[in-house]
Amino acid sequence: MSGSDAVEAAGEARPGGSRLAAPALDHFCDLEIHLDPVRELGQGRGGARRIIPIVGGTVSGPAFSGRILAIGADWQTVLADGTAELDARYAFQTDDGALIEVRNRGYRHGPATVIERLSRGETVDPALYYMRTTARLETGDARHAWVNRQVFVGTGARLPAAVRIALYRVG
Repeated sequence: MSGSDAVEAAGEARPGGSRLAAPALDHFCDLEIHLDPVRELGQGRGGARRIIPIVGGTVSGPAFSGRILAIGADWQTVLADGTAELDARYAFQTDDGALIEVRNRGYRHGPATVIERLSRGETVDPALYYMRTTARLETGDARHAWVNRQVFVGTGARLPAAVRIALYRVG
């Protein structure tokens, strides 16, 4: 039995006999995250380490609007192949006063010439590189506790002094 035959056979054994539906993506919000200059830590065990402080920004969209607080940073590791592992942790306050923590992890990579332009602080068309994230949101505010039980993914763009992320709820 080939690999695809085994998958089909397994599918037939499932109730309903069909593949599960692909999840839908619902636009959740847009983040514009303002950054301080990069702090280079140097070479670490897994690659070049750097910290990019998060100093503010905005949240807008169908689910929330508000402001990103000057709390947090992106703790990046740049791997030998030039891929940046993104590990950002920050918070925003909604217009109705709720505080929501964000833990956003992902990757940014592309052709070396494009990544060099980003490193020099140039504005580069985000279609020329890959920047994707997964986000975990958490709040203690009962009005928005539903975000604690959702999966979020994002597409991103690096600007000279900011990052833009379009965040989607996985339905």
